[in-house]
Amino acid sequence: AESLRMRRKKRAVRDTWDPFQLNPAGAEKEQKRRCFQLAQHLVAVLVGLAVLTTAVVAKGSLLVLSTLSSPMSRRTPKDKQFYMLMMMFCLVFPNVLVFLKSLWRCSFKSFVPPKMKIMAFICLIEVLVSLGTSVLVLVVMPQFDVLTNLFISGGVCIVSAIMQIIFRLQRDNWKIVFPICSLILTSIGYCMLGIDYYVRVTSYVDRQGSDCYIYVALGIFSSLLVSLCWWENSLQATNRMQDTLSQLDGFRDFVFVISSILRILVIGAVYLIYHKLIAKTIIWDNFILRDGELLKTGLVLFFLQAFCSAACHWFGVVACKIHSVRMSFALPLCCTGPAMLLLGIVLFFTLGWKLDNGTKAESIIGEFFLFLYSFFLEFCDKLLYLNSKNTSAVLLELTRSMCRTSLNSHYFQWPFAMLALEGVCMWSGLVTCTYYVWKIKVQRIERTSQLFVRRLYESAFIDLSLLLNTKMKVPKAKTQERSCVIYLCATMWHETYDEMLKILTSMFRLDRYRGDPKEDHKDCFDFECHILMDDAFMTDDDTNKRLVNSYVNDLIHVVIEVYRVFTNKEPDDVSIIETPYGGRLMFVLPEGNMLYVHLKDKLLIRNKKRWSQIMYMYYLLGWKGYIVKNPSKIPQLNNFSRASLVSLDSETFVLPQYDNDNKRKFISDDNTYILALDGDTDFHPKAVILLVDRLRMYDNVGAACGRIHPTGMGPMVWYQKFEYAVGHWLQKTAEHVFGSVLCSPGCFSLFRGSALMDDHVLKRYSTTAQRAQEYVQYDQGEDRWLCTLLLQQGWRVEYNAASDAYTNSPQEFEEFYNQRRRWGPSTLANTLDLLHSGPETVKRNESISGIYVFYQMFTVGSSILGPASVTLMIASAFQFVFRLTGTLSIVVACVPPVFYILICFLTKSNTQITIAGIMSVLYAFLMTASFFSIIGDMVIQQTFLTPTGLFLISMAIMYLITALLHPEEFFLIIYGLMYFICIPSGYLLLTIYSLVNMNNVSWGTRETNKGGVEQKKLHNLLCDKTCRCCCWDMKIQVMDEWINELCCFTGNPGNRASDISAARGSDYTAHPSQSNHPKRNTSTPSLNAGASHQTTRQERRSQGRDCKTSNWVHPVKEEFLKKLTYFNMKRNLQEQIRYALRNKDYDEVCEDLVLMLTDTLNVELNSVGPEDVLSDYQLEELQLALNRQARQTLKTNRMEKLEKRVKLAIEKTLAAPQVQKLEENENDFWNKLIERYLKPISHSKEHQEEVNRELKSLRNKVEPLTLMFLLSFAILLIHHFTLTFIFFLTGCTF
Repeated sequence: AESLRMRRKKRAVRDTWDPFQLNPAGAEKEQKRRCFQLAQHLVAVLVGLAVLTTAVVAKGSLLVLSTLSSPMSRRTPKDKQFYMLMMMFCLVFPNVLVFLKSLWRCSFKSFVPPKMKIMAFICLIEVLVSLGTSVLVLVVMPQFDVLTNLFISGGVCIVSAIMQIIFRLQRDNWKIVFPICSLILTSIGYCMLGIDYYVRVTSYVDRQGSDCYIYVALGIFSSLLVSLCWWENSLQATNRMQDTLSQLDGFRDFVFVISSILRILVIGAVYLIYHKLIAKTIIWDNFILRDGELLKTGLVLFFLQAFCSAACHWFGVVACKIHSVRMSFALPLCCTGPAMLLLGIVLFFTLGWKLDNGTKAESIIGEFFLFLYSFFLEFCDKLLYLNSKNTSAVLLELTRSMCRTSLNSHYFQWPFAMLALEGVCMWSGLVTCTYYVWKIKVQRIERTSQLFVRRLYESAFIDLSLLLNTKMKVPKAKTQERSCVIYLCATMWHETYDEMLKILTSMFRLDRYRGDPKEDHKDCFDFECHILMDDAFMTDDDTNKRLVNSYVNDLIHVVIEVYRVFTNKEPDDVSIIETPYGGRLMFVLPEGNMLYVHLKDKLLIRNKKRWSQIMYMYYLLGWKGYIVKNPSKIPQLNNFSRASLVSLDSETFVLPQYDNDNKRKFISDDNTYILALDGDTDFHPKAVILLVDRLRMYDNVGAACGRIHPTGMGPMVWYQKFEYAVGHWLQKTAEHVFGSVLCSPGCFSLFRGSALMDDHVLKRYSTTAQRAQEYVQYDQGEDRWLCTLLLQQGWRVEYNAASDAYTNSPQEFEEFYNQRRRWGPSTLANTLDLLHSGPETVKRNESISGIYVFYQMFTVGSSILGPASVTLMIASAFQFVFRLTGTLSIVVACVPPVFYILICFLTKSNTQITIAGIMSVLYAFLMTASFFSIIGDMVIQQTFLTPTGLFLISMAIMYLITALLHPEEFFLIIYGLMYFICIPSGYLLLTIYSLVNMNNVSWGTRETNKGGVEQKKLHNLLCDKTCRCCCWDMKIQVMDEWINELCCFTGNPGNRASDISAARGSDYTAHPSQSNHPKRNTSTPSLNAGASHQTTRQERRSQGRDCKTSNWVHPVKEEFLKKLTYFNMKRNLQEQIRYALRNKDYDEVCEDLVLMLTDTLNVELNSVGPEDVLSDYQLEELQLALNRQARQTLKTNRMEKLEKRVKLAIEKTLAAPQVQKLEENENDFWNKLIERYLKPISHSKEHQEEVNRELKSLRNKVEPLTLMFLLSFAILLIHHFTLTFIFFLTGCTF
């Protein structure tokens, strides 16, 4: 509603008949949706409840097992032995998980060989911890009651508290109180434990013997051993042993493999030594279980403990990563102990309803309440005579265990306070020891290893384990560093107006998000936008001049339109620069960031995307990196000229185009990033920030890509929506987890500058293709080849699923096939290249292992078998629908692929695609029939256990579960049906088309060039008439250049203006002031020659208007001169004043200035039309009048100090676009770069014929792949015959 009111207010005042403008999607400011915020809080609450519930269940299950296996339990020896075995399995289970995960990481990731001293030290610690855990759980806890077992585990924090005190890990000195209190409270808790058992022995509570002192001592000692588990946390926080710890990180996975095995062996040894050799409670025959109830109870308790402890660990990690550490992590874990105690009290009450020996529930409940008044003894005496016939054995044993405490003393009631005080001290000691958890600040992207010290969790003490395992000092996020610069580089190739609108809107959104580069921001980075437009020029057939084509005109209109949408004014600072590669347009975005548009002339520099990427990489990483790191080499940049400075309130600032280069001096190549974009990419700032965080936080990441969403309409787009979704959900995620992503798409990927500048990357990437294989690998899929080079040099490529970007996808069948014709062979060539260099890549790249290389080999093999699988599916459809035999159906199914192979060899590309389209439609009908045939086959056989049935159901379940894991994209599952019926076209026909046409290395998409046709409508067209004579149509055009040449030929140039005026009629009006104004000096002064900022407007305009330029400059400049029309100037002036005085203290004077200056503008330009461009003389007079009025208004408001700001705003309003020349050094750089790497390729006819022969030869070499397809057909055929024969012999149907 507010946005609607603002638009109505803006339309209320109309200064022209055409005030309307576009409002591209996403131009409005992003605001957090309330429903989204509510969902965030709801998820945090649910995760917190999940953490609390799983922790309580895991802890409670272990307490129940220890109670059932206790020697004081009423269970049989066989039951106790089985429950003790389940307890041992509970301790072993997390070690098995860690072993499997570490073994997987060692298999799929590279690791440094371990150093024996460090490994021996780690293994010794792990053995001690495992010894303490197994003794405490398997030996001590069965001897204690359930309340003591609940409280004693809190003592495992004592070593952590001692190390915090010794190393003074607190940032504030007063916070040392927390670990001191923790140590004191834990020590008091241990003392209370000893006193409590002394009273029990002396009071003969439950016939307690003096041997309990041994178990008390063992309990305290084993707790100390367990507390060694988190020794690394304190050392990491104090920066001690950093060399050892950093070395440990390199082979931590291997250490965990060994240590987990040692821990399992220690647990088994403690179990056998104590229960077999000491207690002698193990009878091997008792492991043969025939009691189903016992087996069920024990396995349920084991499953609950093992599963819930693992789930609690997982939910705890999730809670930290969703930035809900306090509410969803620290609070639930700290409340686990009290929640368990409360649950025990509730169970104690519940037993009143479970007693069955003729006792009424009401009387038992009454007796329990009387227990609070000293009648607890009678209640416990009755429990001695209860049986478990109608009472839960678990509940009965837990209640009896509670009666073993000092509450059951016949002499004293007060000793129970010792047990209660023990629980309070232990719990308080844990909370004070882990106080730092409440202050942890988690960054946007945080790996588990950055949050927790150990990958292993202690299932017996899951709540304490998670709290103590949380790092005391989380490494400072690199995202807070200011030294970061991002170059947004978009390559354009014949984009439409709407596609250009997307990329420009995205750049302006980032400019608005980042704000003023001089101001602080929560995401600290600087950025520049670069757009490289291929094929931007055309040669006019009539005048033979190089002019910009209609694509450039569209881009200029888009920039102006988007600038109006975001700022309600025209572009402020526009510069037109001639360059050796064509031209450059330079804009200052609303918030001061820079936008450069590089116009490439294919006659001067190589076109196409790869060469554009090489162009901006060498420019941004090579040239700019050189000049800022070596300022002494270029004196001009060491001392900025006055032309590069602007004064504001007696402060001097460097202009944005020089400021960014100045900042680059202090930015390393590791913190220089290039965001590769396509000309139709649409993204939001948060998507860029997520990719930046990846590269900032992990130094080995050379590139990162996001989730690409195809946009458009039509069946082909529907197919691609699901194809992209499946590819990102499954394939890219699998590559990211198992090793490294192989392809970071060029439409939206972030590259690290130092990675691109590494040896054998950019230098190799700039290689010109000479051989046939190089044409396929280098130019058909440049983004995949660049990633292959990065991987071979040891860099990692990552995928971030939360970084969303949208790009246009082919909507026509022909365009789609041509695109995939490029991608398919390039993907195969780069994958084979990576597999060929597999051993060397495994040595260099720690993210790629031999198993991952084998996984890629399996993927390639699966793609080769894909056509055979599709053919077999089609054969199954023929068999069911047309009742054909198995052999005949396969033969019929093989006929269309063979037919299409012949078509591809014998006909042209367009014919191949046409026939593929017809066959795709027929196959779609057949796949629909196949879908129903599979369902029908399952119905007839009354089972889904058929090969096709299992395949269909498994695929449906897999895609459904995957879609459920991506709720925001769940609706894409709808397009799965379109994807299914297009499988033959996408996996059979397209594969054949790609391989057979491998010799075609043309781009295949966006090949049309409307610029060469439509650009004939030149800006200086004087007359354009179409005449019809009989059956002939004649087109008459009169050009401005022709009139000029005619005047020069006749020697009468003075009549040119009047002739042009007569020719243009009402479209051209010469202002009277122009004829009286003296002619400007047409010399071209240097912009960096030390000119003062206080130069007059005439001199500045002479630099921008009268310098000798190329033919294309004038038409481009005329577009930007429309800024100086009355309508645009009025709007610009108002917005410039508001922007210059945007401080809240200046609101009143700002509105006065806007009102008074607008009135002055209306008076001065009363006789000027709303769309007339003002002359230089009018602009000068207008500037004097506006300055005079501004000075008077400021004086009235006593705000004379703002005069310079207002004058600068007025000058910006009246500034014309400037035409500049490149600096000599940069011009020399471009000439050398073009000569060395980017010189237009002009091969001879013989060379082209040779390349064509090599490409065809390469295609013929790849034909063995086609033979492999046929071989796979034969294999599947033999497999089918074998199954048919087996079913025939067994009498079954197939």
